[in-house]
Amino acid sequence: MHTFRFGGFVAAALAGWIALGPGAACAHAIVVSSVPAAGAVVHDKGGRVIVRFNSRIDKLRSRLLLVHPDGSSTTLELGETPGPDTLAATIGDLAPGSYRLRWQVLAIDGHITRGDIPFTVAP
Repeated sequence: MHTFRFGGFVAAALAGWIALGPGAACAHAIVVSSVPAAGAVVHDKGGRVIVRFNSRIDKLRSRLLLVHPDGSSTTLELGETPGPDTLAATIGDLAPGSYRLRWQVLAIDGHITRGDIPFTVAP
């Protein structure tokens, strides 16, 4: 009898783990859109960058960094955004070249996510 109950417990625990597995993966903030878009070639040398995620983010613990063609970087000051799932900043005029918008966000579930959005400024 004890073996059957233990086996039933293990089966229930395994089923719960499988059911929760995909949900845990969805908990991280994922970029759903950005301006500029990843891989874009932009002709406007300045303006505003916007990154929207699939979940609310903690803006106080999130950041945007602009990596220049020479490898140097500039921390961008976050500005007003249209919603709790978005980061935005204004950038000055950029010289032609390849850039990366490096982001790091803390989702409201406590997970930190990082990534890069590469883009090119056309001459």
